[in-house]
Amino acid sequence: MTTTNLNATTRPYPSQYVSPWTMKGGIEVTIRPIRAEDEPSMVKFHETLSDRTVYLRYFSSLSLAARTAHERLVRICFSDYEREMVLVAEYRDPQSGELHILGVGRLNKLQADKAAELAVLIADQYQHRGLGSELLRRLIQIARDEKLSRIVAEMLRDDLAIQTTLRRLGFRFRLLGDPTSVQAVLDL
Repeated sequence: MTTTNLNATTRPYPSQYVSPWTMKGGIEVTIRPIRAEDEPSMVKFHETLSDRTVYLRYFSSLSLAARTAHERLVRICFSDYEREMVLVAEYRDPQSGELHILGVGRLNKLQADKAAELAVLIADQYQHRGLGSELLRRLIQIARDEKLSRIVAEMLRDDLAIQTTLRRLGFRFRLLGDPTSVQAVLDL
């Protein structure tokens, strides 16, 4: 078993990235960095995803059990804000008071060139309401705040929705050696 010294490089919770936002259709969410206590909500979030959404995000079929494995979610929810930023869009149900995660966006710093990799995943029911675009805009701003030089994102060639969104945000595209995927690049 490996142990991690959480005090070595962990910086405080980046509360400057917490703010409300309203989706198309009027649903109010809070977009904020992920926290350790989000693990149960992340399990519920993954339960809402269709096979198609999972395939487009992970480039393969990934079972619910694999996506919600405790070991995997611990790595995601216990984020080291020095190396990555994971934002969640959280909605509080007005009747039950229960919190739901509707979308997740991540920015992982890469080792070389002050670059980072970007990815976003939105629950099927909340797609096409501007939430993915807003998460991407916020992650791009975080990359700028962190003085990164470039953001890259890899996606399947047939994922036209994310390609359209990334083009609107200024990304340029290049083909990869794999004929099924394409890479988007944004120089900051």
